[in-house]
Amino acid sequence: MLFLCAESTFLYTRNKNTYAVYRMTTNTFHKLRDDIENGILTGDFAPGERLDETQLATRFGVSRTPIREALMQLNAIGLIEFRPRRGAVVADHGPKYVFEMFEVMAELEGMAGALAARRHTADDKEQLLSAHNRCQAAADNEDTDAYYYENEAFHHVIYSASQNSFLNEQCAFLHRRLRPYRRLQLRVRNRMKTSFDEHEAIIENILGGNAEATRALLLAHVKVQGDRFSDLVASLDQIRTKATKDR
Repeated sequence: MLFLCAESTFLYTRNKNTYAVYRMTTNTFHKLRDDIENGILTGDFAPGERLDETQLATRFGVSRTPIREALMQLNAIGLIEFRPRRGAVVADHGPKYVFEMFEVMAELEGMAGALAARRHTADDKEQLLSAHNRCQAAADNEDTDAYYYENEAFHHVIYSASQNSFLNEQCAFLHRRLRPYRRLQLRVRNRMKTSFDEHEAIIENILGGNAEATRALLLAHVKVQGDRFSDLVASLDQIRTKATKDR
C-alpha cells in the first residue's frame, strides 16, 4: 500500500502480523521509479526480461517494498507486465503500438486545448504561465529531466483548463501511459528547445481564445509523425539492439 504526501512517501508492509513502516521522500521514490524506467528505456532491462524484486532491491540499495510499489506504478502505465509464475516482466511494445497511442493522445490534447481556449479562467492563466516559466528555466539550463517534469505539469494545466473532468481523466491516464516515450523523445537533439517554442505558440492561442488554432498546434505538438516518428523508431531499435548484444 502506498501513501503520498507533499514531503514523504509512506510504504506499509505486513510481516508476521505486524506492520513495518518505511519512510522515503517523494523525490527519492520518484528517482527509484525513474531509474528502473530509464533502465528499460536504455535497454539495461530487455523486453521480455523478468524483473526480480530481490535483485532490484540489492542493485538500488533499498528494501523490496519500494521496489514492489515502483513496479506496480510501471505496470499501471504498461511498461511492465505481471505474468503468472514469472512476476514482473518488461513489456515489448513495438513502434506501431506506441505510434497508435500518440495518435489518440494528440486528438485528446487537441480537444482539451480547444476547450481550454474557450473556458480557461484567470487562475488557469496564472498556472499556465507559471508552468511555462518553469519549463523555460529547465530548458535554459539544458536539464532534460527537469524539463520532462515541468512539461508534464504544463500539459496537466491544459487538461484542467478544459473544465471537462472526464476529458481531464482520460488525458492524464494516457499521458501516464506515454510517459516513458515522451521522456525518450526529449533526448533527441534540439527536441527540448522545439518543444518549448511550441509551448509559446500554444499559450498565445489558448489565452487569445483561438480554439481551432490551439487544437491544431497541440495535434502537431503531440503527434509522432515524419522525422519525429523515425527518431522514435530509431531509439526503440537501439534499445532492442543493445538488449540483444548484452544477452
